Amino acid sequence: MTTPPTVPPTGSVPPPGPVPPRPAPPSRRTRPTPWVRTRLRATPTASLLAAALAFVAVLLAAGLPRALDRGADQALRDYLTDKGPTAASLYATAGARPVGPSAAELDSVLDVLRAQAGDPGDPGGGFGLVPGAEVHGSLGLKTRSLTNPELPRPEEVPVALGLGYLKQAPEHTRLAAGRWPDGAAPGKPVEVALSHRAAETLNVRVGTVLNAAPSVTGAASAEVVGLYEAGDEADPYWADLPCLTRACLRVYPSALPKTYWQTYALVGAGGLERLVDWGGGATDFWRLPVDTGSLHVHELPETRQQIAAYVAGPTATQLMRASNRNDLRISSRLPALFEEAEARRRAAAPLTAIGPAGVAGVALVVFCLAAALTGDRRETELSLLLARGGSRPEILRRLLGESAVTVLPGAVVATVLAVSLLPTPRLAPALLAAAATTLFALLAFPVRALVLLSARRGRPAARRRLVGELLVVAATAAAVYEARSRGIAPAGQGVDPLLIAAPLLLALSGGLLLARIQPPLMGALARGAGRGSGVIGFLGLARAARGTGGRGRPSVLPLVALLLAVTTAGFGANVLTAVDGSRAQAARQSVGGDARIAAAAGDSLPQALTKAATGMTGVRTGLSVWTDSEAFLFGADGPGSPRVTVVVADPVAYAELARAAGRGQFDPALLAGGPGAADAPVPALFSKDLAAKATGSGYRLRLGGGEELRARPVGEFDGTPALPGAGAATIVLPAGPVLAHVPRAAKPNLWFGLGPVADARLRALVRETVPAAIAERLLIQTSEATAAELGRDPLQASAGRIFWGSVAAAAVFALLALLITLARAAPERAASLARLRTMGLRPRQGIALILAEALPQAVAAACGGGLLAAAAVALLGPAVDLSSLVGAAVPAGLRVLPRPLTTQTLALAALAALAVLAEAAVSGRRQITTELRAGDSR
Repeated sequence: MTTPPTVPPTGSVPPPGPVPPRPAPPSRRTRPTPWVRTRLRATPTASLLAAALAFVAVLLAAGLPRALDRGADQALRDYLTDKGPTAASLYATAGARPVGPSAAELDSVLDVLRAQAGDPGDPGGGFGLVPGAEVHGSLGLKTRSLTNPELPRPEEVPVALGLGYLKQAPEHTRLAAGRWPDGAAPGKPVEVALSHRAAETLNVRVGTVLNAAPSVTGAASAEVVGLYEAGDEADPYWADLPCLTRACLRVYPSALPKTYWQTYALVGAGGLERLVDWGGGATDFWRLPVDTGSLHVHELPETRQQIAAYVAGPTATQLMRASNRNDLRISSRLPALFEEAEARRRAAAPLTAIGPAGVAGVALVVFCLAAALTGDRRETELSLLLARGGSRPEILRRLLGESAVTVLPGAVVATVLAVSLLPTPRLAPALLAAAATTLFALLAFPVRALVLLSARRGRPAARRRLVGELLVVAATAAAVYEARSRGIAPAGQGVDPLLIAAPLLLALSGGLLLARIQPPLMGALARGAGRGSGVIGFLGLARAARGTGGRGRPSVLPLVALLLAVTTAGFGANVLTAVDGSRAQAARQSVGGDARIAAAAGDSLPQALTKAATGMTGVRTGLSVWTDSEAFLFGADGPGSPRVTVVVADPVAYAELARAAGRGQFDPALLAGGPGAADAPVPALFSKDLAAKATGSGYRLRLGGGEELRARPVGEFDGTPALPGAGAATIVLPAGPVLAHVPRAAKPNLWFGLGPVADARLRALVRETVPAAIAERLLIQTSEATAAELGRDPLQASAGRIFWGSVAAAAVFALLALLITLARAAPERAASLARLRTMGLRPRQGIALILAEALPQAVAAACGGGLLAAAAVALLGPAVDLSSLVGAAVPAGLRVLPRPLTTQTLALAALAALAVLAEAAVSGRRQITTELRAGDSR
């Protein structure tokens, strides 16, 4: 039996003896602190800002190539559409069989042609066809004159009727009367359907038998069994088809031209053999519209090659074999149009690339500044880690992990968003641009940290900086020399790297130079301000002389960012302003002024119309002109008597018109003079081609009405606004002397106006002033409408949108660079302000001190950017060709335009000033107790 232990009474002392050891606590495994999560929790705001910066940069980088692709594709499609409804079509023809083609055979050839077109949805499928838009059938080679006496004969020439067959005609028409034709028994009239409009013109009804005059193929007749109406005469289906929707008034070629009616009628599938007999043969045709919506610029070389093979190549040979038509011929305008469209795109590409290049440069600077800001704030931490045994590779790996968690999610979301918002088939450029931007954002801070951990202070660093600056200046000098010696690549040769690199290098060199000049300049200004009674200006300028790069070091990067932004914006604004001015001038030259009203051939303008147009609001000068294009000049050197165009106008007003239009300028005093004697020669201005034929003898003009004038050449000119774009031989005569000999010259056939004339108002005035029958025969043009038509090209609109988007993005990045620079210097500046406040500095004076420190640098950078933009325009402008953006051929060259340069400079300077003011307002209100701490080294 076990004896229980004896428990000592309460309060008693235990007996002496050895104390048993305490049991060891259970062992715990120490887990390392998660570095990335800890660092992100320590600085959540900085992490979010870094993620937002990466998101925006990657979104812009991934979206730019897709926006360029979409703009180029839309420009290609609109360009093809503007060339006409059948420009983007393949047209196959073959001679009809002697016994007449069959409808089934025509359909089988169409199937063969469609099968070889390919599917644009498949990789490498090439071009595709518009589904259901094919047109095929057969047309008679000749028309035949109709002998029916009841048919109209305008000038005793009988009506001409041709026959054709269209498989898809019922789908694009509706029957107004009767039925669709079918075959016809031998010896009976062939059944035809005629358009309702042609039947009304020719007085034909359902059941009318049209008899053709006998020919080598024998007599023939056609019975009208149906009348149809086209669903839409503007439908591309009817394009290039002869007179199938109405009767056409033609001119019979003879010594004395006469007019007559011509139309075509449709036969059914059973009447194809009779169609061959009627027309003395027939041509089978197949028109296949290419689907322009499936065309893409990046696939244009392959598409052009495939269409060329389809037209005249191995594909064409296969089509002849497969269709059993050895005389099958295929034609298309598409290869030539593709070359023209590609040339236009290449011509516009260099000017389009300047804006994005500037944004890329500013964004690069912002990333470097953000990395510098983070590096300055964590330099002590990184040095401590290195001193406690951390290796550089391990520290770099941890920093890469931080950057990856911060950058990669935003970059992926930005890439997906850019791909979704801007759909286009080509994905590789967007992914490459996004990957490059992501990689730079990912490595910016780790590389900066590695530089801080490996940097050696002192003279070697200063020497390395000096060598780097000299290399940049040398590269800029080489670019300037190259641009001045060879110029930039001509339009159409693609993007010249010199056009992109020169403005960026100028801005970079300007930033380096400004960073070198700024400290002594600010120091001189500070000494000047120190002689005054106040201390705010002296303290602010003295701090500016030390620099705002953190720890009193001058910062080059924010200056470069502002200079790049202003240079890019100024250069691009200069280009777009020059484009608008050149387009307006080209439109004015095309019209001959700001407004033009031309009468039809043989007519004159009503006096009431010219008087009302001259008195219209906005018209500064109105000029009535009489022209005669049937005049002949006698006495000129060379064989025969050249045919000339005579222009009769008031010399003073016409000289002003020529000066405004930029064509044919002359001194109006040359044509001064009164009526004079009946046989006195009239002073005349000769176009250059006529002036080259001048002889010592006099000239004699015989006008179209038989009047004769003696002309005395008093000068020459090159072009005339009265005949825009014409290179015909022209003579300009003063109105006064001519009216005395040619009274009909008092009835003008042209009117020109100068001033801001609205196109809609001028057309409304014409409708209100003259009857509708006369108004329909007048040609009304305005420079406003012509310029709008020139600027309608999507290629130009895309270039403009990309430029203004680049300006906005560059401005935002430049302001961000400025704010980062201010934030980089904020701790030191806040501590200094707090100390100054303990000495009596008021809050308003603190804000003024911040402005005096930061504002001069921002304004100086903006103004320097404006000067660099002007230098870039002066350097590259002489070789810049704006024709692709204007929409018309204009002389090469780009002048420095002060207004757009000044506007962009002042706008960015104002934004920089507002940013500095906002930051000053925030920094100036910080509490002293939060800045002055024991042991603070700031």
